[in-house]
Amino acid sequence: MNLFIRDRFPDLSRRLLDRLRPVVSGRLDRGMHPYGGQLFAYCCFDRERMTALQLDCPMICIVLYGQKDVWLGDRAQSFPAGSVFVLPAGVPMDVLNIPDEMNGLYVALRLDVPSLPEGITPLSAAERLEGRAVGSFGVPLGEDLVEALCHAATSIADESTGETIKRLRMTEVLALLRPLPQARALFRQSVAEEVAWLIATAPSEQWSVAEVARELGFGASTLRRRLSVEGTSFRTILRRERLRAGHNALAAGASSLAAAEAAGYSSRSHFSRRFRESFGTSPSGRR
Repeated sequence: MNLFIRDRFPDLSRRLLDRLRPVVSGRLDRGMHPYGGQLFAYCCFDRERMTALQLDCPMICIVLYGQKDVWLGDRAQSFPAGSVFVLPAGVPMDVLNIPDEMNGLYVALRLDVPSLPEGITPLSAAERLEGRAVGSFGVPLGEDLVEALCHAATSIADESTGETIKRLRMTEVLALLRPLPQARALFRQSVAEEVAWLIATAPSEQWSVAEVARELGFGASTLRRRLSVEGTSFRTILRRERLRAGHNALAAGASSLAAAEAAGYSSRSHFSRRFRESFGTSPSGRR
């Protein structure tokens, strides 16, 4: 078992525990407990092993009491209290939850990341390869990351905190994790989502399958096949993202002509027709 060395940053681990243990102090009975849209605490009192576990979305995990052992492919790591690590979605893994010897508790907080917030970029082709090569999925702690994790968890758990603030706190966490190879699993998206993100960065560009495939590190035929497996097509995504850009331009006060140009349509009538098909209304009334 390859140990994740927490002792490199004992002060930061202690600060993390001191700030986050009170979040779950009132609910330490067995099982999973939701603390908001994407924050959960899990508690058990006996050694507990789960095999072939697959997550629906990637997550950030913080061990508060006890220890978690994870076997992911040919990689195995052990995470004591105060550790932070990232686990991917859709990948079978074995986990062992070990209660603390002093109080008999295993407790961990998990922050689910079902989608990337605006402003956080998905992985490039080179980063996807780099992420697969990284042997560790334990995240090294830093002052800023500890503060961001504590702010995010306490904000999400607080029912009086608005959704905008909660999203902002999670964005701060992801922005700090984005450069770390150990956290790559959080930023992997479906091929369709990656195509959509790329087109949305410049919707007026004359994107082709070959150009998008090259940007994502695929061949054109591979891109078409992967999108087909995901139940969509390049043309569908291109049209949706362009029309979304046009819709946003209109909402910001642009004329229908300017919105058509922002969406990459050379013909305003063509844009109007597609807009009506998608949104059930015409971008009329603006000149």
